[in-house]
Amino acid sequence: MELLHSGKVREVYADGRDILLVASDRISIYDVVLPTAIPDKGKILTQLSLWWFEQLADVVPNHVISSTDVPGEWAGRAVRCERLEMVMVECIARGYLAGSGLKEYERDGAVSGVSLPGGLIEGSQLPEPIFTPTTKVPPGEGHDEFMTYADVEDKVGKDVAAELRRITLEVYKRGQQVAAKNGIIIADTKIELGFAADGTLTLGDELLTPDSSRFWAADEWKPGGTQRYLDKQFLRDWSSSLTDWDRTAPGPEIPDEVVEATRNRYVEVYERLTGDTWR
Repeated sequence: MELLHSGKVREVYADGRDILLVASDRISIYDVVLPTAIPDKGKILTQLSLWWFEQLADVVPNHVISSTDVPGEWAGRAVRCERLEMVMVECIARGYLAGSGLKEYERDGAVSGVSLPGGLIEGSQLPEPIFTPTTKVPPGEGHDEFMTYADVEDKVGKDVAAELRRITLEVYKRGQQVAAKNGIIIADTKIELGFAADGTLTLGDELLTPDSSRFWAADEWKPGGTQRYLDKQFLRDWSSSLTDWDRTAPGPEIPDEVVEATRNRYVEVYERLTGDTWR
């Protein structure tokens, strides 16, 4: 096997014509990998993604070849995948106002060029889910920036842009329906799409995990402030209390109690969504 890329969270290996994605326990915030790992995080992300790929298999094909045909030392955290030619657009769907979308709305009354009604506040549910793509910037070369739909059309063409939007919104809507039955709100999510060898747009990377989505406890949802996050936003909020870190590398060590609270949120999301006990 050949190591092709070591990312913030995953290693990507070539194994013949296949790709092996290996999820580590590293965690990053603001594009900085923190020096403290979150135990089991990589396995939780991998197993939750596999569960979601199965749930949404009728919506869009995915890149999974096998979750068992992997080296033993990576069992549970690695997936054998089909090679994809990735689309260089971050595909994001939002159903609620939070994070960078909230900041964009407060400045422009719109997100990614999509106009929204006035009077919305942090945590507000949008009239309908919206497609809010961003640029895909390589690690260490800056931050992703919002794109309008016209920007996406210019980059990939009208037909592909339309499919990116359709798939992203359908994945979000179906995911939200499933999550709602288990008391979870998916405020927003990011997905990765690429072209398979036959030209089919295909889901890659991870799907509807606490690293790629904002999860809120539905019974505690109250617009107008910070929600109870069941994702790594909890860690961002902790870091905002630090007076000696400017959000650049190296990141701060995470205290044991914050590590445990972060891990507990990942486990809670997995168990509430899948109905299985994390072992």
